Amino acid sequence: MSISLLQGSFIIAGLLFILALAGLSKHETSRRGNVLGAIGMALALVFTIFGTVLGTGTGALDQAAPRWAVAVIIAAMAIGGAFGVFKALRVEMTGMPQLIALLHSFVGLTAVLVGWNSYLEPGHSDKLHYGELFVGVFIGAVTFTGSIIAYLKLSAKMKSAPLMLPKHNLWNLAGLVLFAGLTVAFVLLPESQHVGQGGALGLILLSALTLVALLLGLHLVASIGGGDMPVVVSMLNSYSGWAAAAAGFTLDNDLLIITGALVGSSGAYLSYIMCKAMNRSFISVIAGGFGSDGGVVGEAKDLGEHRETSAPEVAELLKAASSVVITPGYGMAVAQAQGPVADLTSKLRALGVEVRFGIHPVAGRLPGHMNVLLAEAKVPYDIVLEMDEINDDFESTDVVLVIGANDTVNPAALEDPTSPIAGMPVLEVWKAAQVIVFKRSMNTGYAGVQNPLFFKENTAMLFGDAKERVEDIIRAL
Repeated sequence: MSISLLQGSFIIAGLLFILALAGLSKHETSRRGNVLGAIGMALALVFTIFGTVLGTGTGALDQAAPRWAVAVIIAAMAIGGAFGVFKALRVEMTGMPQLIALLHSFVGLTAVLVGWNSYLEPGHSDKLHYGELFVGVFIGAVTFTGSIIAYLKLSAKMKSAPLMLPKHNLWNLAGLVLFAGLTVAFVLLPESQHVGQGGALGLILLSALTLVALLLGLHLVASIGGGDMPVVVSMLNSYSGWAAAAAGFTLDNDLLIITGALVGSSGAYLSYIMCKAMNRSFISVIAGGFGSDGGVVGEAKDLGEHRETSAPEVAELLKAASSVVITPGYGMAVAQAQGPVADLTSKLRALGVEVRFGIHPVAGRLPGHMNVLLAEAKVPYDIVLEMDEINDDFESTDVVLVIGANDTVNPAALEDPTSPIAGMPVLEVWKAAQVIVFKRSMNTGYAGVQNPLFFKENTAMLFGDAKERVEDIIRAL
């Protein structure tokens, strides 16, 4: 295959990936973005396979691959594709965060295997190549174990509370120092190279680096609490991108470098947005994540008595209202209440009630989690607003329905400087005339912080499964 044809296809695929990211930035164009990304990936896979089969004459694909290698590639793609289709058909939206974390681990493991294979393959002598290889293995190993821990936490197979070992930040720093030292030794010492000629030092250094990186990734994410998991998901997304880019340098594959850089940079920016939405720096997330498994983080306070209500009472309240704002959270996803919520929205709008949605940037356990759920339920895009767009309107709102949200509507963030979430921008729902909170119990949210909203005079609690309670309200209407 002509190298110019292969590179031309890579450029087209790269442009499609860029257009996909642009499309995914808005509700109205997100479907188109997904399609463009899928087309770009299909194009990249097809031309990479043909380049491997036929050879390109340059770089890593200078010779045609043997038939057995082509058969292995096709078999691996078939297995991976079958697994992807199987998971896509079965996974619920509540399972998307942990599924994405698991997929990130695959990218990390791939980068590690590519790096090791490249080192064991004789013929390389360029020190820059060895540096790229070492960095790729490090990022990949950190991504692999970090993503596994994130998967276990998000799927409740591991406690979400942070693992706080004595001087745990020094352990992370020690891992980075070891990485730097091992990299310098690996690149500069001639005995560490040319493994194909019998060198053993390189194997020792690369093995030590892999072990350090695996332990660092494990400890790094285990030390982050459940309250910071949305940041962790986007952070690991960025890591997986840089791991893919490093593998691209190792394989001399321009498209893999482009794709990895796009994923890495967009994931890093998304992490920045998540941190800003939580009023936390990236370093503070790494150094001292907070969260719990339902227990209260910090001082437990007596906030008074809460008031309960019923579905018929809420229905009467909604019929008398002229403006309603719905603020969903992870509880809506757990209850799979997005369908009934969309039906309730349609009925209220038919009655002449203005209904809008207020979405916090870190609502749920995945960036954009609530937006995807509402889009799935066919809620009109134009009434789904971000926190900054809706916050000033709560004072003129008659009723706010808080469905499964907790930490993102907690006034302690603004009123209590001692709270673990102090300074975090939140949806100021308590400024509305009436607030109805849908919850299963009075337990804290994922961050483990008590919520004074539940005890305010204009707040009433509607306990039970969110889907069932919304359906009860629809019947009462």
